[in-house]
Amino acid sequence: MPAFDLAVTPLRALNQALHGVAAGANDTAFAVLNPRGRHAIAVGIDAPVTVAVHGSVGYYCAGMNDGGTVTVHGSAGPGVAENMMSGTVLIEGDASQYAGATGRGGLLVIKGNAASRCGISMKGIDIVVHGSIGHMSAFMAQSGSLVVLGDAGEALGDSLYEAKLFVRGRVKSLGADCVEKAMRPEHLEHLAALLDRADVAGVRPEEFRRYGSARRLYTFNIDNAY
Repeated sequence: MPAFDLAVTPLRALNQALHGVAAGANDTAFAVLNPRGRHAIAVGIDAPVTVAVHGSVGYYCAGMNDGGTVTVHGSAGPGVAENMMSGTVLIEGDASQYAGATGRGGLLVIKGNAASRCGISMKGIDIVVHGSIGHMSAFMAQSGSLVVLGDAGEALGDSLYEAKLFVRGRVKSLGADCVEKAMRPEHLEHLAALLDRADVAGVRPEEFRRYGSARRLYTFNIDNAY
């Protein structure tokens, strides 16, 4: 397993190695030591590599991930897994603001809490947060799923499109055009599969409430201008 100690090795060398993995290569598992909150660790992965980061990271860790599996044994700064396309990103600690922003696919799992704007403008990514999330999460979320085992802050799902939101705890307030919806059998099945993918044990889908778009903002209505 190639190991990169960022206390002595430039970050550029790590990312170049991850980008240079050829199809069928034997060395596809990487370890990152002493990340020390560095920004842009493991960004732009486009191969099925595995990266274990031993420590906390700064901005945009695993951004634009497309097929990799990145585990952070610590916490993550703003924008973790931003614009992820596919693969899996696991944060063992907490995540700062706009985790999973604009993500188009893949799975982001946060074992701790996520700050404000989690899942903002998500476009197909699935996000599972074991703890709670901050305000304005899932703002303008277009598709994908956001699952929260804890509580949600103010203005959840503001200007929501067709993303699916599942919250087990309390919601401080809902944003514009976001409403609670009935949990039908297909939603329970979908949520159960997500919880299984995220290795969530001892929690039943029936414990969650579902939130989605009321679809009042899709087209202009003059009544909304006053």
